[in-house]
Parts: sequence; C-alpha cells; structure tokens
Amino acid sequence: MRARLLLPLMLLSGCALDAGEGFAVLEPTVSASYTPLSSRDAGNGFQQLASDFQVRLDAAALGLSHVELLSAASGGSSGGGSGETFDPANPPPGYSLCHGGHCHRDDGALVSYEDIQAELNGGGGSTSSLVAALHVDAELDLLASQTLTPECEPDCELPKGTVSTAHWDVMAVRLQGAVRDHRATPRFAGERPFRLDLAVEGDEEEAEPLVELSGALDVPADREHEPRVKLALALALPPTLFDGLDWSAATPGTDGVVDLGAPENEAVRKQLLDALAALKPEAEVSREDR
Repeated sequence: MRARLLLPLMLLSGCALDAGEGFAVLEPTVSASYTPLSSRDAGNGFQQLASDFQVRLDAAALGLSHVELLSAASGGSSGGGSGETFDPANPPPGYSLCHGGHCHRDDGALVSYEDIQAELNGGGGSTSSLVAALHVDAELDLLASQTLTPECEPDCELPKGTVSTAHWDVMAVRLQGAVRDHRATPRFAGERPFRLDLAVEGDEEEAEPLVELSGALDVPADREHEPRVKLALALALPPTLFDGLDWSAATPGTDGVVDLGAPENEAVRKQLLDALAALKPEAEVSREDR
C-alpha cells in the first residue's frame, strides 16, 4: 500500500500508552455495509430507485487496502517561485504518486495540486500530514455488515495534534444482483441479472485505487482529553447509490447478464464509481482514561 512507502514498518506495541510516548492511543475498527431503506422496499429484496428502476443485491463486497488518518498542518515557502505549471504526471522534486487531487511528499504529507502550484509560484498553503495508516487488506462483505480491527502503522500512538480526515483507498468492488423496470411501459422486460467484478491488478503499493473516499474527523490528541480513543470508522452504501444509473443503456452479454465491467458498459460503470466516490464515510469516537 502507499502508506508503506511513507512510513517504516514497526512492531505494534499493543497500544499501551506510557508516559512521554504519545498523546493518545488509538483502538480502531473499520466496517462497510449495504443499507437498504424501508421507505424504498419494493418486495422480494428489491429497492425502488429514483429512476423507476428497482435493484436487488445478492452479493456485494468492497476491497480496502488501508485507511489513512490525516492531520491538518500549515506549510509555507518563500521566494519568487519557479513559475512552472504543475503537471501531476511529472511532479516536481520531493513529490510522487500524484492522483485523486493530491501528491505524496517525501516527508509523508499529502499535498493538494493547488498547494503544489502555489509553492511553485512562491506561495504557501495548508497540507495534510499522515498520522497513521490502518491496514485493512481485506474485502468486506457488505451484506454481512463486516467489522475488522486493522493494525496501525507505524503504531497506534498518536502524536500531538488533531486527526481531521480519514482517507479510504478502495481497491476492489464486487457486486451481483438483479435490476427490473417498474414503469408501466418498461424500458426492458423482466429482471436482468448484473455483476461487477472490478479489482486493481498488480502491485497495490504502486497502483492507484479504484475509488478514494474521505470522511471528516475531529480527534484531538493532547493532554486535555482522555488518552484512549476508540475510533469506529464506517461506510454505509445505501440504494441511492444506484439512483443515477441508466440501466436501460447497459448491454447484457450472450448469457443475459449485464457485466458492468465489460467495455460496452463503461458509461454505466463510471456512473456507479462516481456515485461511490461521492459517499462520505462516518466515524464514531469515544474516549476513556488509561
């Protein structure tokens, strides 16, 4: 994973907080689930969509490599700047792995394209520093509401500051189900089975995620708050995820199944991935004394 490029591997300390070793200790969990809505129940497991299509999921999984916990930090520079135009495909020295609107800086910070351009122009900006990476390295069964307890890298102790963002890297999306048209004059007859089996190939440490998600956090690590932090990160996928998909434009294969991974269904697949990228992971935080 990308975080392994940023931080050295260290042995986990069992999340014990000793004097002077950290300002908080993290106890994280990560979960993801498909959440049908009672108001959209169309019977037989189908959910009513805003498009008048109805969708049923029979199997669903989301593959996560890791979740990065980021802390906002201020950065600046002085001088006249180089006057260069920033190109994500050819980042300036000190930056690499540019995608999703940000690049990785050599010191571990995630820096937006805008801030890098401002730096090239001689200005400054605010950056996000990587505090810890939660290694999930698994596919979560969305229909089983699976919860995992990931390991922290370099460890579960947080430095002084405030964790403000959780950044999820989705490396696989697997769906199987059926879709039908509820209109009086249907755009296609009967139920159409569909599937999506999409995953990043090759070395995940170098590959870009299929989808990147970001959720806001407010987890201060200081001497003013209880040091033990239970952080439950959760992603809910509602049926509204499918509202914007034009299922009538999806082409079934010779077996009658709509393969959303097929080239002819690229437009519908992109609609789905864009809708997934718009979801906001949530977090529940509770704190205890030592």
